[in-house]
Amino acid sequence: MDRRAITLALLLACALPAHADSPASAKPFSAQASSAITKQLEQAVQRDDTPGVVALVVNRDGVVYEAAVGTQDAARKTPMRTDALFNIASMTKPVTSVAIMMLLEQGKLTLDDPVSRHLPGFDNLKVITRFNEADGTYETRPASSVMTIRHLLTHTSGIAYGFTSPTLTRLQQGTTKAEWEFPLVHDPGTRWTYGASTRVLGNIVEKITGTPLEAWYQQHIFKPLGMVDTSFAVPVGKQPRLAAVHARADGGALQSRPPNQPVPATPPVPSRGDGGLYSTAHDYGLFIRMLLNGGQLGTARILSEKSVRLMGENHIGTVVVDTQVIGAPALSKPFPLGAGRDKFGLGFQVAAQSKDAQTYRRAGSLSWAGLYNTQFWIDPQTRIGGVLLMQTLPFYDDGAIRTLQEFEAGVYKALR
Repeated sequence: MDRRAITLALLLACALPAHADSPASAKPFSAQASSAITKQLEQAVQRDDTPGVVALVVNRDGVVYEAAVGTQDAARKTPMRTDALFNIASMTKPVTSVAIMMLLEQGKLTLDDPVSRHLPGFDNLKVITRFNEADGTYETRPASSVMTIRHLLTHTSGIAYGFTSPTLTRLQQGTTKAEWEFPLVHDPGTRWTYGASTRVLGNIVEKITGTPLEAWYQQHIFKPLGMVDTSFAVPVGKQPRLAAVHARADGGALQSRPPNQPVPATPPVPSRGDGGLYSTAHDYGLFIRMLLNGGQLGTARILSEKSVRLMGENHIGTVVVDTQVIGAPALSKPFPLGAGRDKFGLGFQVAAQSKDAQTYRRAGSLSWAGLYNTQFWIDPQTRIGGVLLMQTLPFYDDGAIRTLQEFEAGVYKALR
């Protein structure tokens, strides 16, 4: 290369945006930093905070940290493996939210469409005004606003879960009605209540596409991203990789428990938009990398950059994410972290600035979690994402949250 060409190359290099390859998140963690994080996870297992865990950190280009610690099943002492399969429960919700955004880009819906435009039974909504816990009777009034797709994406629809609403827990006794078939716990858009909103979004995806969720997600999301181990079912040949669910016994120790029902070997019909997926840390890392890259991974374009940015914005205005009052203590403790200050975007909790900003995820980070203490976050500032997969109950168990916070602090220490 001659001198003129070298000079031109240097000028072009200087003209490139400084953030293209420069952030600390673009470098693999050092051996020392990785060892420190793994040691923290091992200590969590030794404390019985979790029987086993798989942890993963990705940036836009790939994996920068990965570890499997402890056991898949405390009773059988099966060693945890990095490709272990987990019931990721409500970490299904972001997938469904992405599917909704894909349909939005195709012009099949808008965020402010009334839900009744796509599904029957969502007009003439009622809100509970008075409830008698003793006999389960209640009074209602007409909802003051129309429920929209945006309300469903942000959990401001007024639809609750039984385990997050003692009122709904009582109403569900002796009935097989779905959560959204009961009156709302508040007017759409007025409060944040965690509930079955994303299950309704899954119903909308199926209604618009005319395709079961499993088939549509496989064709349009999982296969393009290379998520080969993500499904609403676990084939028999993969079931030895399943991590068992554990729960606290009377003495406080975590013990594996038999599943309430067999893990499906073929996808159930219908599937749920708000839960039911099985996945691995590696697979979910691919999903996170797609979002870190503005909706694209490799040659697969899932969403536009505009849609990804939109998902990460505050869509609940002055409303904040509230601590959920738990109706089933064996299933969950009060949650989530960040309640009282965080906002909600289109399918993700959006972190507000906190006093621990240098220790944990940065403001603007996106996250959610699954019932069995599977967790993830996506940090646009540092351009990293973290995945921490466990299988324990109750949700937000003290040990599981301690494990998450130590892992997260270790990750950000490695970035400094």
